[in-house]
Amino acid sequence: MAIYAIGDIQGCFDDLQRLLAKIKFNKKSDTLWFAGDLVNRGPKSLETLRFIKSLGNAAVCVLGNHDLHLLATAYNLSPVKAKDTLVEILEADDKDELLDWLRHRRLFYYNEYFCLLHAGLPPQWDFLMAKKMANKVESVLRSDNYLEFFSNMYGNNPKQWSKDLTKEEQLRFTVNCFTRLRYCDAQGRLDFKFNGELGCQDKHLMPWFDVPNRKSLGLNIIFGHWSALGYHESNQCYGIDTGCLWGGQLTALKLEKKPKRISIDCAGYRKPKK
Repeated sequence: MAIYAIGDIQGCFDDLQRLLAKIKFNKKSDTLWFAGDLVNRGPKSLETLRFIKSLGNAAVCVLGNHDLHLLATAYNLSPVKAKDTLVEILEADDKDELLDWLRHRRLFYYNEYFCLLHAGLPPQWDFLMAKKMANKVESVLRSDNYLEFFSNMYGNNPKQWSKDLTKEEQLRFTVNCFTRLRYCDAQGRLDFKFNGELGCQDKHLMPWFDVPNRKSLGLNIIFGHWSALGYHESNQCYGIDTGCLWGGQLTALKLEKKPKRISIDCAGYRKPKK
């Protein structure tokens, strides 16, 4: 029995199948943890979504920003973007079933040893706070009020956590942390301007996992979202988005006492941003 965490697929279904063959994935005994962004930009988002859904309890998924964008687009609360490759899902006979399944995925998943999320955590949150705020968003997504949630989801503010935020602001801040965060300052103010390699950011900013004295220190955290970062290990955090979509690699991290990286090279369906 093995657990493998897999980085952002973004519709690169054929690459996923090659990676699963390389790790000799066994649906009956192994579990796959997907770090979000299952869909979009790559050529086979529909096949990817159908396949992962078909794995049942052998797959755990957390939501990424592209997954939430698919949901918001399907519910006519976000416009289709020029680079989106979501039409096949939106026109599929099983669209409603797939979207309902996706809407019931997690933002934050964990076992006794590892935590899984798509992007990051603000430095003010410890494990219990991260769990609490993720549960709030997940509950709304699974409720009858999910359309209202999506209509208020977008926006870069508030940039800093406070217990005095309104319910709507708390939900938006939570989504932005779990699905969009890369850089912030020492006080935990989020920044969405910089998304490139380490060192491209303003001097007062740092990766969320390098903030001194963040309250999530000590947790083993697996995240995706940051293809320009590549594979990264520091402070017990493991970045596993290795840019499959952009001609990099697709990575599986075998979760054991000392996690083991297994990657395959990908041809790439999009040109990297310069």
